[in-house]
Amino acid sequence: MTSPTAAMLVIGDEILSGRTRDSNMHFLARALTDHGIRLTEARVVADEHDRIKQAVQALSAGYDHVFTSGGIGPTHDDITADAVADAMGASIDIRDDARAILQAHYDRQGQELNAARLRMARIPEGASLIDNPISAAPGFTIGNVHVMAGVPVIFEAMVASVLPTLTGGAPMLSQSLRVVRGEGDIAEALGQLATDHPEVSIGSYPFHRDGVHGSNIVVRSQDGGAVDAVMAELTRLFPEAG
Repeated sequence: MTSPTAAMLVIGDEILSGRTRDSNMHFLARALTDHGIRLTEARVVADEHDRIKQAVQALSAGYDHVFTSGGIGPTHDDITADAVADAMGASIDIRDDARAILQAHYDRQGQELNAARLRMARIPEGASLIDNPISAAPGFTIGNVHVMAGVPVIFEAMVASVLPTLTGGAPMLSQSLRVVRGEGDIAEALGQLATDHPEVSIGSYPFHRDGVHGSNIVVRSQDGGAVDAVMAELTRLFPEAG
């Protein structure tokens, strides 16, 4: 079964400046893999309208799903919603259902739904809301673009809201083997295995630890039997593996 494809767009000057370490891509990659969706590209762009717009248009045209993180808060530099709306050819304004969610949240907090907070109720026309059980301000889906917050705990909650609505393929299965040999010593054998088993992805990831160097060989496929077959062949080729 062919898996749907996905791309991620991380938005924010704070990521590109090094002030904030992004963890959302790692979380999304694992979540999509478990759901049978292949994450095959990730980009990071600054808080600039045209850059966000261009990236969204390119990724939306190239993949089944696009997931964005960052830039949907209440401050002046939170411009993701406007840029995505522009990219998808949609108008954007405060929407009653989003406003009601925020109003109820801030009423419970005993806080005012002021103009800055109300910015988070601006939703592109035709979009559906993504639930935010952490801080209420919703994300949204328009077309094949899923727009979510950058704060990791909120991003993760939004991903959990979106994934059940998406059709995935068979989950990717993987096994690994630790070989105490350098990549130059195993490259030819791995290359032949990859040729013989095109349905399987074989990766080699070198390590050097406590004076020992070698490679972790990772075998991936949606076909569990194919993974088992390649692992058996690897064990035969490298009987010293641990």
